[in-house]
Amino acid sequence: MGRNLYILAATLGTLALVSVMVSFTNIAGQPGSPGDALLWRTTGIALLALALIIGLAGILSTLFAQAERRSEQQRREARRSRRGQA
Repeated sequence: MGRNLYILAATLGTLALVSVMVSFTNIAGQPGSPGDALLWRTTGIALLALALIIGLAGILSTLFAQAERRSEQQRREARRSRRGQA
């Protein structure tokens, strides 16, 4: 799950970068082009914020999965040590 969130965050971050780059080129000022420069910058900022939030969710997901694996491993080791003593 965490890896998919990282991929999604990277994709959104790339799209945010492209949106900001379009706002600084002459493409946004050409007749018939979609929107104006302010719209491209706003879209870039929104996509970047979304990418950062999703990246944080990926980090937390990976962190909790690792904690769960370690907890399960400690439980198994505790069971083995109790069985060995009895």
